[in-house]
Amino acid sequence: MPNIAKGWYAAGVLAVALSACGGNGNEQSSPSAAAPTAMSTSSPAAPSSSAAPSATASPTPSPSPAPSTSPTAPPSASKTYKMNKNYDIVPIDKSANEAKVVLLTFDDGPKDEKTLKPILDILDKHHAKAIFFVNGYRVKAHPELLKEIDDRGHTVGNHSYDHIQLGKENAASIKAQIGKTQDIVESTIGKRPVFFRPPNASANDDVHKIAADNGLLFMTWSNGSLDWTMSGTKIKDKTKAIIDNVTEQLHAGSNILMHELSWTADALDRLLTTLEGKGYTFVDPSAIRTNS
Repeated sequence: MPNIAKGWYAAGVLAVALSACGGNGNEQSSPSAAAPTAMSTSSPAAPSSSAAPSATASPTPSPSPAPSTSPTAPPSASKTYKMNKNYDIVPIDKSANEAKVVLLTFDDGPKDEKTLKPILDILDKHHAKAIFFVNGYRVKAHPELLKEIDDRGHTVGNHSYDHIQLGKENAASIKAQIGKTQDIVESTIGKRPVFFRPPNASANDDVHKIAADNGLLFMTWSNGSLDWTMSGTKIKDKTKAIIDNVTEQLHAGSNILMHELSWTADALDRLLTTLEGKGYTFVDPSAIRTNS
């Protein structure tokens, strides 16, 4: 297999090479600089509680009615970050929020408890939240693992149903791939994804439109761990290789692509410790604005 070029970030422009998708369901490409700008749709604001009814007039004085004890609807989560055209995560208000953050993402799950649980445990250890971009067919096979991801407070993203290159598909196929995944995630955890990542960063105009029609923020990534290239390789120290790949591309707002793989789980604790040592914190996906 030919070597896959590493992504880089310079002067606000992302340029990384794409390669073919392998048969093991892992990413085999990086986002193209020529990919269209991410699209999104507005999401409805949380409803506000209704005011208590006025007291009815009375011919004789009476005490004022007691205030309503019905619960007030919680305010919408504060959105303090947004995604830029290079798929980096940046503060909306640079004076109020830290720019030296990274977004952690994991694709192609949920696969197996043996690989997922260590990843979740390490994320808990570092008080970090991530987006898990899942495939519908894997959710169907392991709904309990999707529930575990959600129960741990992470965000579930849409990664298509069958992990196919959507850029080569027609509109009807794309609609089914995205829609079926939206539905199975919602039926499993009661939430519809708001983030979408196409397998292999493969997209066309229909992919962008249908993702937006489903209320999804389209994103690829801006920092590739290249963990998906390490299956069957002769790399002796995969942990070092993953850390080197990430840190060589590291920049404020890095949107880091990883996968649910055993060697990624092995590397994750050291990787997050390394990032923390360089002064980076982990942005919570719930703080990312998904509408324009």
